Amino acid sequence: MRLSIVATAALLAAAPVLAYDTHGPYPQLAQAQPRKPAQQPDVIYVPTPHEVVDDMLRIANVKKGDVLYDLGSGDGRIAIAAAKKYGVRAVGIDIDPDRIREATENARTAGVTELVQFRQEDLFKADFREATVVTLYLLPDLNVKLRPRLWEELKPGTRIVSHQFDMGTWKPEKRLESNGRTVYFWTVPAGKKPAQ
Repeated sequence: MRLSIVATAALLAAAPVLAYDTHGPYPQLAQAQPRKPAQQPDVIYVPTPHEVVDDMLRIANVKKGDVLYDLGSGDGRIAIAAAKKYGVRAVGIDIDPDRIREATENARTAGVTELVQFRQEDLFKADFREATVVTLYLLPDLNVKLRPRLWEELKPGTRIVSHQFDMGTWKPEKRLESNGRTVYFWTVPAGKKPAQ
Protein backbone atom coordinates (compact mmCIF):
# COMPACT_ATOMS: atom_id res chain seq x y z
CA MET A 1 0.00 0.00 0.00
CA ARG A 2 2.82 2.41 0.89
CA LEU A 3 4.49 1.56 -2.46
CA SER A 4 1.38 2.61 -4.34
CA ILE A 5 1.23 5.91 -2.51
CA VAL A 6 4.92 6.55 -3.16
CA ALA A 7 4.53 5.60 -6.81
CA THR A 8 1.51 7.85 -7.15
CA ALA A 9 3.32 10.73 -5.45
CA ALA A 10 6.29 10.26 -7.78
CA LEU A 11 4.04 10.34 -10.82
CA LEU A 12 2.26 13.46 -9.61
CA ALA A 13 5.57 15.15 -8.91
CA ALA A 14 6.76 14.31 -12.42
CA ALA A 15 3.50 15.31 -14.09
CA PRO A 16 4.23 19.05 -14.27
CA VAL A 17 7.61 18.30 -15.83
CA LEU A 18 6.03 15.95 -18.35
CA ALA A 19 3.34 18.51 -19.14
CA TYR A 20 5.98 21.19 -19.60
CA ASP A 21 8.11 18.99 -21.83
CA THR A 22 5.26 17.72 -24.00
CA HIS A 23 3.67 21.13 -24.48
CA GLY A 24 6.94 22.74 -25.47
CA PRO A 25 7.01 21.58 -29.12
CA TYR A 26 3.33 22.34 -29.83
CA PRO A 27 3.79 26.06 -30.58
CA GLN A 28 6.52 25.14 -33.06
CA LEU A 29 4.29 22.60 -34.75
CA ALA A 30 1.46 25.12 -34.95
CA GLN A 31 3.78 27.55 -36.73
CA ALA A 32 4.96 25.00 -39.30
CA GLN A 33 3.65 25.68 -42.79
CA PRO A 34 1.16 23.05 -43.94
CA ARG A 35 2.27 21.15 -47.03
CA LYS A 36 0.38 22.14 -50.12
CA PRO A 37 -1.41 19.09 -51.50
CA ALA A 38 -0.45 18.01 -55.01
CA GLN A 39 -2.86 19.33 -57.60
CA GLN A 40 -5.25 16.65 -58.78
CA PRO A 41 -6.38 16.14 -62.38
CA ASP A 42 -9.82 17.53 -63.26
CA VAL A 43 -10.71 14.35 -65.13
CA ILE A 44 -10.11 10.65 -64.65
CA TYR A 45 -7.61 9.38 -67.18
CA VAL A 46 -9.30 7.37 -69.92
CA PRO A 47 -7.19 6.75 -73.04
CA THR A 48 -8.53 7.67 -76.48
CA PRO A 49 -8.83 4.57 -78.68
CA HIS A 50 -6.17 4.47 -81.40
CA GLU A 51 -8.80 4.54 -84.18
CA VAL A 52 -10.23 7.74 -82.68
CA VAL A 53 -6.73 9.24 -82.45
CA ASP A 54 -6.28 8.59 -86.18
CA ASP A 55 -9.64 10.20 -86.97
CA MET A 56 -8.88 13.22 -84.78
CA LEU A 57 -5.63 13.85 -86.64
CA ARG A 58 -7.32 13.29 -89.99
CA ILE A 59 -10.26 15.64 -89.34
CA ALA A 60 -7.76 18.29 -88.15
CA ASN A 61 -5.89 17.90 -91.45
CA VAL A 62 -2.56 17.64 -89.61
CA LYS A 63 0.31 18.28 -92.02
CA LYS A 64 4.03 18.91 -92.05
CA GLY A 65 4.85 22.21 -90.37
CA ASP A 66 2.01 22.02 -87.83
CA VAL A 67 2.62 22.30 -84.10
CA LEU A 68 0.16 20.14 -82.18
CA TYR A 69 -0.69 20.64 -78.51
CA ASP A 70 -2.60 17.91 -76.71
CA LEU A 71 -4.19 19.38 -73.57
CA GLY A 72 -4.67 16.62 -71.02
CA SER A 73 -2.27 14.37 -72.90
CA GLY A 74 -2.44 11.25 -70.71
CA ASP A 75 -0.10 8.54 -72.01
CA GLY A 76 0.91 10.74 -74.95
CA ARG A 77 -0.68 8.71 -77.71
CA ILE A 78 -2.11 11.67 -79.69
CA ALA A 79 1.12 13.69 -79.67
CA ILE A 80 3.17 10.58 -80.47
CA ALA A 81 0.88 9.54 -83.33
CA ALA A 82 1.03 13.07 -84.81
CA ALA A 83 4.83 13.05 -84.71
CA LYS A 84 5.15 9.52 -86.05
CA LYS A 85 2.58 9.73 -88.88
CA TYR A 86 2.92 13.36 -89.94
CA GLY A 87 6.39 14.38 -88.75
CA VAL A 88 5.02 17.35 -86.79
CA ARG A 89 6.31 18.76 -83.56
CA ALA A 90 3.93 17.97 -80.69
CA VAL A 91 3.61 19.02 -77.05
CA GLY A 92 1.54 17.19 -74.46
CA ILE A 93 0.35 18.99 -71.33
CA ASP A 94 -0.83 17.01 -68.31
CA ILE A 95 -0.93 17.75 -64.59
CA ASP A 96 -0.30 14.15 -63.51
CA PRO A 97 3.43 13.35 -63.11
CA ASP A 98 2.76 9.63 -63.60
CA ARG A 99 1.17 10.31 -67.00
CA ILE A 100 4.10 12.56 -67.98
CA ARG A 101 6.59 9.82 -67.11
CA GLU A 102 4.55 7.24 -69.02
CA ALA A 103 4.16 9.51 -72.06
CA THR A 104 7.88 10.33 -72.11
CA GLU A 105 8.73 6.64 -72.03
CA ASN A 106 6.18 5.95 -74.80
CA ALA A 107 7.76 8.66 -76.96
CA ARG A 108 11.18 7.10 -76.38
CA THR A 109 9.86 3.66 -77.36
CA ALA A 110 8.23 5.14 -80.48
CA GLY A 111 11.48 6.90 -81.46
CA VAL A 112 9.99 10.40 -81.60
CA THR A 113 11.68 12.16 -78.68
CA GLU A 114 13.20 14.74 -81.04
CA LEU A 115 9.68 15.83 -82.07
CA VAL A 116 7.61 15.32 -78.91
CA GLN A 117 7.78 17.01 -75.52
CA PHE A 118 5.60 16.40 -72.46
CA ARG A 119 5.16 19.06 -69.79
CA GLN A 120 3.64 18.68 -66.34
CA GLU A 121 1.48 21.79 -66.16
CA ASP A 122 -2.02 22.98 -65.44
CA LEU A 123 -3.60 23.29 -68.88
CA PHE A 124 -5.50 26.37 -67.74
CA LYS A 125 -2.17 28.13 -67.12
CA ALA A 126 0.02 26.54 -69.79
CA ASP A 127 1.29 28.55 -72.75
CA PHE A 128 0.01 26.95 -75.96
CA ARG A 129 -0.02 30.04 -78.22
CA GLU A 130 2.28 28.49 -80.82
CA ALA A 131 -0.16 25.66 -81.56
CA THR A 132 -1.65 25.30 -85.03
CA VAL A 133 -3.64 22.24 -83.87
CA VAL A 134 -5.06 21.62 -80.39
CA THR A 135 -6.51 18.27 -79.33
CA LEU A 136 -8.70 17.67 -76.29
CA TYR A 137 -10.36 14.86 -74.38
CA LEU A 138 -11.73 16.72 -71.38
CA LEU A 139 -15.23 17.15 -69.96
CA PRO A 140 -17.85 19.52 -71.44
CA ASP A 141 -17.55 22.09 -68.62
CA LEU A 142 -13.76 22.08 -68.92
CA ASN A 143 -13.98 22.61 -72.68
CA VAL A 144 -16.28 25.59 -72.10
CA LYS A 145 -13.97 26.95 -69.38
CA LEU A 146 -10.98 26.63 -71.72
CA ARG A 147 -12.77 28.15 -74.72
CA PRO A 148 -12.04 31.85 -73.96
CA ARG A 149 -8.30 31.11 -73.80
CA LEU A 150 -8.44 29.23 -77.09
CA TRP A 151 -10.15 32.20 -78.76
CA GLU A 152 -7.92 34.85 -77.21
CA GLU A 153 -4.51 33.19 -77.40
CA LEU A 154 -4.57 31.09 -80.56
CA LYS A 155 -4.07 32.50 -84.01
CA PRO A 156 -7.12 32.61 -86.31
CA GLY A 157 -7.25 29.42 -88.33
CA THR A 158 -5.86 27.23 -85.54
CA ARG A 159 -7.68 23.88 -85.63
CA ILE A 160 -9.23 22.40 -82.50
CA VAL A 161 -10.41 18.80 -82.18
CA SER A 162 -12.24 17.33 -79.21
CA HIS A 163 -12.91 13.69 -78.53
CA GLN A 164 -16.44 13.07 -77.29
CA PHE A 165 -17.35 16.51 -75.92
CA ASP A 166 -18.40 19.75 -77.59
CA MET A 167 -17.87 23.41 -76.61
CA GLY A 168 -21.34 24.46 -75.56
CA THR A 169 -22.70 27.24 -77.75
CA TRP A 170 -19.65 27.21 -80.05
CA LYS A 171 -21.01 24.96 -82.75
CA PRO A 172 -18.54 22.60 -84.44
CA GLU A 173 -17.76 22.97 -88.13
CA LYS A 174 -17.47 19.20 -88.47
CA ARG A 175 -18.62 16.23 -86.47
CA LEU A 176 -17.47 12.67 -87.06
CA GLU A 177 -18.58 9.36 -85.58
CA SER A 178 -15.53 7.23 -84.87
CA ASN A 179 -15.56 3.77 -83.32
CA GLY A 180 -18.72 4.62 -81.34
CA ARG A 181 -17.29 7.98 -80.24
CA THR A 182 -17.89 11.52 -81.50
CA VAL A 183 -15.11 13.80 -82.73
CA TYR A 184 -15.75 17.56 -82.98
CA PHE A 185 -13.80 20.06 -85.08
CA TRP A 186 -13.56 23.88 -84.93
CA THR A 187 -11.35 26.56 -86.41
CA VAL A 188 -10.44 29.59 -84.30
CA PRO A 189 -12.23 32.48 -86.03
CA ALA A 190 -10.79 35.86 -86.93
CA GLY A 191 -12.43 38.99 -85.55
CA LYS A 192 -15.67 38.54 -83.67
CA LYS A 193 -15.86 35.38 -81.61
CA PRO A 194 -18.93 33.12 -81.39
CA ALA A 195 -21.44 33.86 -78.62
CA GLN A 196 -20.45 32.63 -75.17
